[in-house]
Amino acid sequence: MKVNSTEFGSITIDGETYHHDVLIRLSGRIEKRKKKLSKRKFGTSHIMSLEEAEFVHEKGSELLILGTGQNDSVRLSPEAAAFFARKGCKVLAEATPDAVEMFNQAKGRRIGLFHVTC
Repeated sequence: MKVNSTEFGSITIDGETYHHDVLIRLSGRIEKRKKKLSKRKFGTSHIMSLEEAEFVHEKGSELLILGTGQNDSVRLSPEAAAFFARKGCKVLAEATPDAVEMFNQAKGRRIGLFHVTC
């Protein structure tokens, strides 16, 4: 599994381009991000809610690489950050272009969530 590139509004993974936020599971399966889980609570998808964190997390994941958007806009809510800490899942959050590189270089049981706009 390799994230090839990203630009505003898209991300390319293993040669396939997606025009929406994506979640990469431990298995390598790619899913569309369920940002409505956060939007319902905060009115924006730029703050990850506890409900979305619970959906994103997978048992056994040691690392979440969070692509915070091309302009570094997404943040974890305090509740989401505490949830990942309780689960023993380290979170590395960087602007999506930097997060792509981190994801490609990371070892171990990692998941990735990438915001592809702002």
